[in-house]
Amino acid sequence: MEEVVKKAKKGEKEAFTKLILTVENELYHVAKARLKNENDVYDAIQETCIIAYKNIKKLRMHSNYNLLTLSDSRLLNSNGQMIYYKERIEGRNMKITDTIKYVGVNDHQVDLFEGQYAVPNGMAYNSYVILDDKVAVMDTVDANFKHEWLDNLEQALGGRKPDYLIVQHMEPDHAANVANFLEVYPGTTVVANAKTFVMIKNFFGLDLEGQKLEVENGSTLSLGNHNLTFVFAPMVHWPEVMVTYDSTDKVLFSADGFGKFGALDVEENWDDEARRYFIGIVGKYGAQVQRLLKVAATLDIQIICPLHGPVLTENLGHYISLYDTWSSYTPEEEGIVVAYTSVYGHTKEAVNQFVEKLKSKGCPKVVVYDLARDDMSQALSDAFRYSKLVLATTTYNAGIYPFMNDFITRLAEHNFQNRTVGLIENGSWAPLAAKVMKNMLSECKKINWLDTTVKIMSAVNQENRDQMEAMASELCKEYIAKNDELANKNDMTALFRIGYGLYVVTSNDGKKDNGLIVNTVTQLTDSPFRVAVNINKTNYSHHVIKQTGVMNVNCLSVEAPFSVFEQFGFQSGRSVDKFAGQKVNRSDNGLIFLDKYINAFMSLKVENYVDLGTHGMFICSVTEARVMSDKETMTYTYYQKNVKPKPETDGKKGFVCKICGYIYEGDTLPDDYICPLCKHGAADFEPIG
Repeated sequence: MEEVVKKAKKGEKEAFTKLILTVENELYHVAKARLKNENDVYDAIQETCIIAYKNIKKLRMHSNYNLLTLSDSRLLNSNGQMIYYKERIEGRNMKITDTIKYVGVNDHQVDLFEGQYAVPNGMAYNSYVILDDKVAVMDTVDANFKHEWLDNLEQALGGRKPDYLIVQHMEPDHAANVANFLEVYPGTTVVANAKTFVMIKNFFGLDLEGQKLEVENGSTLSLGNHNLTFVFAPMVHWPEVMVTYDSTDKVLFSADGFGKFGALDVEENWDDEARRYFIGIVGKYGAQVQRLLKVAATLDIQIICPLHGPVLTENLGHYISLYDTWSSYTPEEEGIVVAYTSVYGHTKEAVNQFVEKLKSKGCPKVVVYDLARDDMSQALSDAFRYSKLVLATTTYNAGIYPFMNDFITRLAEHNFQNRTVGLIENGSWAPLAAKVMKNMLSECKKINWLDTTVKIMSAVNQENRDQMEAMASELCKEYIAKNDELANKNDMTALFRIGYGLYVVTSNDGKKDNGLIVNTVTQLTDSPFRVAVNINKTNYSHHVIKQTGVMNVNCLSVEAPFSVFEQFGFQSGRSVDKFAGQKVNRSDNGLIFLDKYINAFMSLKVENYVDLGTHGMFICSVTEARVMSDKETMTYTYYQKNVKPKPETDGKKGFVCKICGYIYEGDTLPDDYICPLCKHGAADFEPIG
């Protein structure tokens, strides 16, 4: 302890940090060597840490106290450190299920994961043991934690020898100890796929002849009670990756999937660090993750055991939903990221003025990054998190400023897509920044470029302020329309969105909100504005609207995914709450209008009703109308060609629903047949082939 104090007083940060880590390890190993009972080990470490904590208080009066950040948060904080050591001791026996144990380690020495991602809360390298008639070890850990991991493993095995080492991923933070493991347990069979065995030979020079079990995609392995199935997940995010499903305990060993930055002894928000991890590490391979999620959807998963981050045991739908969002490149939230670089402050001043305009126009979230100073990986993560991005930089060496060049390169490398992007450029004599930035993102898919570009010649002038006002209005059009105070509620150009399109009609039965898909909405007159809506009498909404006399018509845009049609078209509002868990907005009539995927909505009051036999026509006056965006209206043809999944008809005989793709197998389709999914009749079916 005296040596620690001396180093701290002298300001020798590196030496101080090294000594702290040394003391930490000594505490653990001395206690472990001298005491057999785990509770005694815990008590001994607690007592030692409290003494050290009291001693370190004396250093608070010294000017070099800033060196104590590490000690306060890790070694010398009596409460937090006890949790850490308790996990290090008892974590070797941390029970996932009755027969699956955690044997991983925490790394608080690493500052940059993969040499580029800041990890102030460290990393966890996870490894697991399945104890059955046969014993299987799931992956190893980073090379720096050889002995700690082998100690954890020995404790969990309780004198048994492992039969299998299952290698799911060969990245060194997970596979560095394969050779070390085989030296300690030479009789173990290594289970992996062909690509993994090639990498094992490349890394360690091991051919493992007579000691390996090569598996194929879908292969199974019985440990006795536990039955494991291996599912290949190439490029999630290395080519050899596979995941393992234990059908007995319903556990998915997910390799790097569902991992996050941060050690397990630190409490932090899973979503934020998992998002930053996913976008930085796996983000390029969204299509491959989507394929894996489709396989996972067929499995009964109750626990997810990743190779980084905590074991997930509750609310799995939340984590899987986020992975679906991230890997499909769908914006997670509405908001605008403004990323900029500035040399002499003029571009920064423009950004500050622009951000105030965004806030004044109802933007729900504005996040600003100075790319020269802020965490680049966090800026990248938020660019994928939010729906819109504005890039502001200077022309530099006939290109763009280096930090902006790095940022855009990362965006493109990680498959940035499906976003709205605006550009602000600055240049004193020959501005090229906007052209360069747009060209760098030219290969990115589904980028909606703003009509307005702000072009600054050195310093911000009135013309630039007008340009920024126009850009802010363009970006915030839908936010303004959702804001009761800012919205133009009599924008009858909303009726221009009516065509042979697809709409969500919302209503309320007095107890809950409802919505359904319709495809027949017609403007009848413009003085006054009247609209007709046809609804099938079998729909619950027909019953509700006939009673209440009010509805909202939401004009779907081409951005609407198939899930919208599943939500509002394939289930009855009488038996389910179609808006459960959804963010909702309400118009002046108290009814919902959709938060996204629409370009306009109209509030209607029923004036007349016409009975059309199978359908009812509601003739309505328009009481409110708002335009949300300039996106094109979803037409029936667009839905058929681009949104509706292609039905899997190979090898099947029968009829397929043209609306939802449902397949009726049989030689003859009854004339009165109703599709069980979308409720359309036999007229909307066609023969397969």
